[in-house]
Amino acid sequence: MTFSISGRCPLTGEFGIAVSSSSPAVAARCAHARAGVGVVGAQNITDPRLGQQGLALLAEGLGAEAVLARLVAGTPHSAYRQLVVLGRGGPAAVFHGAGTLGIHAHALGPDCAAAGNMLANPGVPAAMVSAFATAGGPLAARLLAAMAAGLAAGGEAGPVHSAGMLVVRDQPWPHTDLRVDWTEGDPVADLTALWRLWQPQQEAYVSRALDPGAAPSFGVAGDP
Repeated sequence: MTFSISGRCPLTGEFGIAVSSSSPAVAARCAHARAGVGVVGAQNITDPRLGQQGLALLAEGLGAEAVLARLVAGTPHSAYRQLVVLGRGGPAAVFHGAGTLGIHAHALGPDCAAAGNMLANPGVPAAMVSAFATAGGPLAARLLAAMAAGLAAGGEAGPVHSAGMLVVRDQPWPHTDLRVDWTEGDPVADLTALWRLWQPQQEAYVSRALDPGAAPSFGVAGDP
């Protein structure tokens, strides 16, 4: 019921994940990232605890394969899980439990990994990785290009209703955390529109948090 793309940017140090599903509020459960550490996607019949556990293990210095092995061995219900782990270096690691739903597949690329379950066809992740590799712009834009390519390649077997994107960089809070928790339309297109609204403002929000007196003002009443 989910397909996602996890990526990192060697130039900025960013990590991010974008995800879409037929279920509501998919990013709240599946997307996990920590600045300077990595990203974990916890999918299928989701246990969000695995995302946080995976990030903690990456922070200890374990590689993606070692983290994945620890997660799979340490959960009594690993057969129901689909996991993606991407750390600071090396390739991502992906696990599909025996109970992963429907057509499921993954694809790896430089600095990225795509995975999904209940897919329309097994080629969806490969299309996402190809789009990530060829798209320009910041990490968030590349993640969204991959999501659009996944939909164009067939996406999920049924209609998707939610999408989200989480990107971390050099602060302990997300640099970008955007969600479309439910729509009868196109959640990936709506998420892309949110990104276009957010992108020109994102750096100013970081500046305001670190040094409010020196940060630019948007002139928006009641701005947080």
